[in-house]
Amino acid sequence: MGQRRHGSATTTYAVRAAIQRSQASLASLSKEFGINPKTVAKWRKRQSVEDQKTGPKDPRSTVLSETDEAMIVAFRRHTLLPLDDCLSALQAGIPHLTRSALHRCFQRHEISRLPDIEGDKPKRQRFKRYPIGFFHIDIAEVQTAEGKLYLFVAIDQTSKFAVTQLVEKADRNTAWEFLEYLLSVIPYRIHTILTDNGIQFAKQRRSRNTALSRPMRFEVICKAHGIKHRLTKPNHPWANGQVERMNRTIREAAVKRFHYDSHEQLRTRLNDFMAAYNFGRRLKTLNGLAPYEYVCKI
Repeated sequence: MGQRRHGSATTTYAVRAAIQRSQASLASLSKEFGINPKTVAKWRKRQSVEDQKTGPKDPRSTVLSETDEAMIVAFRRHTLLPLDDCLSALQAGIPHLTRSALHRCFQRHEISRLPDIEGDKPKRQRFKRYPIGFFHIDIAEVQTAEGKLYLFVAIDQTSKFAVTQLVEKADRNTAWEFLEYLLSVIPYRIHTILTDNGIQFAKQRRSRNTALSRPMRFEVICKAHGIKHRLTKPNHPWANGQVERMNRTIREAAVKRFHYDSHEQLRTRLNDFMAAYNFGRRLKTLNGLAPYEYVCKI
């Protein structure tokens, strides 16, 4: 079991226990363990090897009287108001009351946390379960010694199977090319794709449904394969959180951890990582299966 000692401790639990068992003089023990004789005397008197708590044994306020504290405690327990509301209400009767003094008073009397009231918090809901084939797509920026690259990432919401592709430009052409690449490597039908409102995936709001607007190649490919293309709410990146989290995983494991002299080195490392992830990484959310194993099981 680990030892929890204060930062200035010069003895371990074993040394303290040895001091308490020993019949030798303070001077000899001090020389043997290389510590001050006063330290030896302190531990010899004690019955335990644990550090004692510091600070006052009976904590009390230097600002508030016992009457003030009794009034504060009674007010808090009766009203159940938050800290700042209690402060504004009590300062009329206790002018010298400060926010920090009020907070410490609550902590001393173990009323700093208000009790949970039924109905305060909404019930936690599970994410809606979709059949396999619901993909989240996003773009991330990566860097090597040769310059900047863009990483397209797609991940299945259910199977967690992921596909990536490095490109030099993140535009509409590379977006639909990645979509075609995704369709060619996924061994099952994709029924829904979720992306943000970036110009690579969708028309800007001001040009949608106008007389001169033409369908984007990305949308045409989705329609041709019977795929529903959904967009996240503007300025809500967490709505596409699965692929955002996958971006972070890839960057931490394959991008930030190594230095790459060339784009080709990064591509090789990324391909190795994705193969290890899809075919060998066992995920708790899949009950201990790798993404490919989960796909085969279904």
